[in-house]
Amino acid sequence: MDFFVFISEQWLLVSLLVALLYALAISERLKAGKPASAHEATRLINSDEAKVVDLRDRSEFTAGHIVDAIHIPHGEFEKRVGELAAYKEKTIILADKMGQHAGAVGRQLKKAGYNVRRLEGGMSEWSNQKLPLVKG
Repeated sequence: MDFFVFISEQWLLVSLLVALLYALAISERLKAGKPASAHEATRLINSDEAKVVDLRDRSEFTAGHIVDAIHIPHGEFEKRVGELAAYKEKTIILADKMGQHAGAVGRQLKKAGYNVRRLEGGMSEWSNQKLPLVKG
């Protein structure tokens, strides 16, 4: 009961706290790379401005992936990050199943100086929009 009394008496402080928490959440999300819609990712890939890195497991990757995507499973990323050195000048688009791992990997790549974008909605959204996938 005291909690609700505090909120009603200190509504300005509580509102400020909520606004700051929201700003922090947005800031942390952008540190992992700005989201890229499937349409924007397609444009970047077709204009050869970006390289897709697929973070899913091998079975999900072979079931269907974006053409010319580099497969580096999330669990192996720290050991294999050096494979991306040749693409430092390009935008790296991180693709995972639904966006659950792209944030952590994106923060690592941004710290290393890469231009990073995260595929909005992950490969689930890509498939839902009936965009092309390469099997195998």
